[in-house]
Amino acid sequence: MMVGLRGLRGGLAAALVMFAAPAATVTAVGLSVTVASTVASAQTASSIVVEGNRRIEADTIRSYFKPGPSGRLDNAAIDDGLKSLVGTGLFSDVRVDHRGGRLVVVVTENAVIGRVAFEGNKKVKDEQLTAEVQSKPRGALSRATVQSDTQRIIEIYRHSGRYDVTVTPEYIERPNNRVDLIFVINEGKKTGVEAIRFIGNNAFSSYRLRDIIKTRESNILSFLTSGDVYDPDRVEADRDLIRRFYLKNGYADVQVIAALTEYDPSVKGFIVTFKIEEGQKYRVGSIEFSSTIPSFDANALRGLSRVSVGSVYNVEAVEKSVEDMTVDASRRGYAFAQVRPRGDRNFENHTVSIVFEVTEGARVYIERINIRGNTRTRDYVLRREFDIGEGDAYNRALIDRAERRLKNLDYFTTVKITQEPGSSPDRVIVNVDVEEKSTGDFSVSGGYSTADGFLAEVGVSERNLLGRGLYAKASVQYGQYARGYTLSFVEPYLLGYRVALGLDLYQREQRANRYISYNSKTFGFSPRLGFQLREDLSLQVRYTISSQKITLPAWYTNCNNINPDFVNSFPTSFGVGPNPAATTPPIGYTGMASCFDDGEASVPVKAGLAMGSVLTSSMGYTLTYNTLDNNKNPTSGILATLGQDFAGVGGDTRYLKTTGDVKLYTPIVSDIVGLIHLQGGILNGWGNGGAANAGNPNGSVRMLDNFQMGPNLVRGFQPMGIGPRDMASTTQDALGGTKYWGASAELQMPFWFLPKEAGLKGAVFADAGSLWGYEGITSYLGQNVDLQGTDTMKVRTSVGVGLIWASPFGPLRFDYAVPINKVTGDRIQQFRFGGGTSF
Repeated sequence: MMVGLRGLRGGLAAALVMFAAPAATVTAVGLSVTVASTVASAQTASSIVVEGNRRIEADTIRSYFKPGPSGRLDNAAIDDGLKSLVGTGLFSDVRVDHRGGRLVVVVTENAVIGRVAFEGNKKVKDEQLTAEVQSKPRGALSRATVQSDTQRIIEIYRHSGRYDVTVTPEYIERPNNRVDLIFVINEGKKTGVEAIRFIGNNAFSSYRLRDIIKTRESNILSFLTSGDVYDPDRVEADRDLIRRFYLKNGYADVQVIAALTEYDPSVKGFIVTFKIEEGQKYRVGSIEFSSTIPSFDANALRGLSRVSVGSVYNVEAVEKSVEDMTVDASRRGYAFAQVRPRGDRNFENHTVSIVFEVTEGARVYIERINIRGNTRTRDYVLRREFDIGEGDAYNRALIDRAERRLKNLDYFTTVKITQEPGSSPDRVIVNVDVEEKSTGDFSVSGGYSTADGFLAEVGVSERNLLGRGLYAKASVQYGQYARGYTLSFVEPYLLGYRVALGLDLYQREQRANRYISYNSKTFGFSPRLGFQLREDLSLQVRYTISSQKITLPAWYTNCNNINPDFVNSFPTSFGVGPNPAATTPPIGYTGMASCFDDGEASVPVKAGLAMGSVLTSSMGYTLTYNTLDNNKNPTSGILATLGQDFAGVGGDTRYLKTTGDVKLYTPIVSDIVGLIHLQGGILNGWGNGGAANAGNPNGSVRMLDNFQMGPNLVRGFQPMGIGPRDMASTTQDALGGTKYWGASAELQMPFWFLPKEAGLKGAVFADAGSLWGYEGITSYLGQNVDLQGTDTMKVRTSVGVGLIWASPFGPLRFDYAVPINKVTGDRIQQFRFGGGTSF
């Protein structure tokens, strides 16, 4: 600031007129100021005497005293000059006196700050505090600025939930009128939200609304999250989340009147209360289209409406309809067309009549799009989220869509798009302000399930690789029965188009356990393309090439038809079989034994072992329809997938596999959510199943390509516990089937007596399904498959209860199911547990 004042000397120095008079002392902003109280004779500018200045030049100080139109200084002009000097913050004391017919300005300069330091801060880094305070090294010390800095530091801590913080500025005197400024901080304890209350909510319970907002109540697990820290900005944002939730569910008149916060000393925390006026629930009474553009038929947009007559009024669906219609109108050549929804309420029938009005908007063009705040992310990564560019017609709906897309990238803490006038009335400048956040993740995962045992995973991922919007991940899995690694890479905009290119390289090893007798190792590579057809509809096409090989212990493959009855005909050396470490032969050992005595694998397994590595080359697609309100904890909506894989584009196997899966979530009553889950699949071999199925008289598919089902179809059964099974082998391996179907009905409900933050829900369910249609190899080296009635369409059913825990350690689920209908050979497992996390 001193340098700036020196620069004023030449342009602001002027002739001053002064008047001799007795002096009076005035104190302002902590400064003792003496001003002349009567008029004296005029003086020239050089007659103003400046005393006490050491760093600031006298001419700079004189320039603050400006004579009036008459060329004289009156009391008002002198007073203005004094106030201006005080306002610079450069002086601790300013006095004006008259001596010998001259005006004397006596100043005491503020000290110069040598350094700014912070003591006692552990939760907030020095770098963050330095960036926020206005007091800087080599600047003038201003008591007012220091007080402002003190309050700013307090506000920073309050945003992190520490309302007991105290900040005390201290000064250490140094030679040459210099001073060190030290902010001594006592951070205090974190102040949390002890209770969240809702007033006026009749349609939705407080338990349900707590799931909508971001603020959380403090509990014993709060140290793992920050949602329980009181943040007034977050509370204000929660008001809008509640309002949007009601508008989405038909309450067009809703008002969140207030979000009241009160600190309760007895619990040392805040009580947050949301006051709501719900109003009535509305349904859509009618949908009409109108256009003020003569050549545009608004009814052509009818198929783009996401709302329908009789449905619950949904503001989000209306907004997305407007976006789709605006884009379609632009594609038809009406670049300035604007679609505005108008809702007319019928208060008696509780309906809303929606009219989509198409009008010719103002002919305004986008002059420039400014991207600001992105220090790492490339500009084009943000610009490609816009459906419009510089020079195009301005369209508010498309700007809103771009803002939503930028937020969904999850690269930024905040995204804000504003407009300002351009160089002419028909030009507008769009400003995109972002604040970047960390996009890299290092995860260490651990878990256990009754199917896979203990499993650990270490992974490194980056969502915004090199600031180019690329995704990359490398992970290694090591578990009791499953091991492997995965490398993934995604380019979300292939060649500048909204098409995602993904590449996956993986190796998986499944070790023998109590469900399967063999080990399998798979190595594969899969490129894929993803297309976002609509916000709720996506398509993925893929190509997969993989090599699979199975291995078995020697004693599981030693029955090779030496004698048709396989009894007492197999010469077995002592020290082989399931107990090769034995040091003494068993009683009665004669060197001859049944080859079944040490176990024998199923025919299809041994046939697969003989094939060695099998190469599968396939092409496929998956079509996904997703309208879930929350992907992690859905309460309403549909998630449906349809997929097909065609193997035989080279390789050793040939089949067509088709699967479908539909999950429907719907709220029932009082936070109880209903889930209907339907699934099914069919596998068809072609061309004799390929080289990997050589020798199969059925000319179909190999056993490892079949569907394998268990609790993923009907709970209460083991993994691979349902369907065709080779009862002739001692291992009784599951062979899988080529057809399956399943249906499940489930009710999920919270434990109302527990706090919402506990994340516990209960479930009751009923499952039904079947797996059948084994068509693989049935004979190998004289040994035959014996299905013994396991290959049947008979329905398996079960009922059970579950516990769902959205724990800080990851999602966990415990199920206890009792099979009602089963088939001989099915394997039962009534209790099942699975879960894991990344941290």
